[in-house]
Amino acid sequence: MSTELHSKESSNSLPAYIAGLRIGIVVADWNPKITYALRDGAIETLKNIGYNQDDIDVYNVPGTVELTFASSQLVKSKSVDAVIAIGCVIRGDTPHFDYVCESATSGISHINATENIPVIFGVLTVENEQQALDRAGGVLGNKGSECAECAIKMCEFVLKLKK
Repeated sequence: MSTELHSKESSNSLPAYIAGLRIGIVVADWNPKITYALRDGAIETLKNIGYNQDDIDVYNVPGTVELTFASSQLVKSKSVDAVIAIGCVIRGDTPHFDYVCESATSGISHINATENIPVIFGVLTVENEQQALDRAGGVLGNKGSECAECAIKMCEFVLKLKK
């Protein structure tokens, strides 16, 4: 679903607070103007749901490709109940964009298919900086905030399966 349609259709209600959850956020330092805004949106939303800073672990990695390794290590550590992987890849003049996007997408998908802790894909893949800014607190909302909501909903899903 497009961001614009999702923004128009989504409700304003946040998921319910689940006591005892720990959320890990892995943030790429590449394109920090964007990724840090996404991180801040995720943290703000988690706090609005009822979590405090002690419930949220934030880790920085150099770029989007490194999100897979860091997310995998966090999952294996079993120190968190969900991981939010935040990055931003802006198309340039070379095929590097395609390789980075493919690497991040496949890596995060592989973790989700093989492990028991959800990893939320918070990587913007955009044509230009303005599209990223629009999705990092601009006119199209903050994808980091949406990822935080998704992380809690996926934890709720996992808890329901354990009943």
